[in-house]
Amino acid sequence: MPDEKAPTRITLVVTDLDNTLWDWLETWYASFNALLQYLVAETGLSQQVLEGEIRTIHQRRGTSEYSYLLNEIPSLQRLHPDEDLATRFQDGIHRYRLARKATSKLYPGVIETLKSLKERGVTIIGYTESLAYHSASRIKKFGLDGIIDTLYSPRDHDLPNGVTSATLRSQPSEYYELRITKHKHTAKGVLKPDPSVLTAIIQEAGTPPEQVVYIGDSLMKDVAMAQAVDVNDVWARYGVAHHRAEYDLLRRVSHWSDDDVERERRIARGTLITPTHTLNCGMGELLSIFKFGA
Repeated sequence: MPDEKAPTRITLVVTDLDNTLWDWLETWYASFNALLQYLVAETGLSQQVLEGEIRTIHQRRGTSEYSYLLNEIPSLQRLHPDEDLATRFQDGIHRYRLARKATSKLYPGVIETLKSLKERGVTIIGYTESLAYHSASRIKKFGLDGIIDTLYSPRDHDLPNGVTSATLRSQPSEYYELRITKHKHTAKGVLKPDPSVLTAIIQEAGTPPEQVVYIGDSLMKDVAMAQAVDVNDVWARYGVAHHRAEYDLLRRVSHWSDDDVERERRIARGTLITPTHTLNCGMGELLSIFKFGA
């Protein structure tokens, strides 16, 4: 039965992407760790040294999914000066790609739930901190182009000197772009739980806050932000990853600041933020909490 406190009808759903629609951590860990272990075995460098250098690069580039990572790792540069490191360690890149392909998938029930919302006339917006290329490519890969009406993401990181998008791409530009879903970019440096982007999304949609649902897996980022904007907050508990062993590696090499990492640890240890609604097993539970449609 719909929650008694829920509004009569929800017409706009704004959803986080990573670990809300798909298990980003599983894919990131499987692919990154495959590359990392290859580098340790191939070079004899310590994992601790590599992790420290990689974190510095990730923080400089503002992402934990930096495509040109190998060419900027100082220890690799010293081992193989004047070589293209991506070519030198192409077997590691191949292992990275195989692991990513094997683990990339939507959570059960996600596409069915989103299609049900679309059939009821609900507008669906994706809002993520992952950069533009990876976010758009996952939406295409998972068949969500057109199911999600609009995607909001940061722009991509700067390319290394001498590298352009044109030189990287082997397909026409439309191959890399979303066909139906509109792709808009958030302001540089504005991160969740800053409520300004979500506020702007809702205002642009012209939807009253009481008719908006926001879904995300992070209490610190997603739920706190939704509550600050006074929309219906929904915690995707099924996607929470802080307790998983894979998350420790992410913390060690992430672009997040030390303060961000510590704050997430505190939230994982105790309930500092209380969600209004919770999805324990999957996104499909959303349909029993609210009424949807005009």
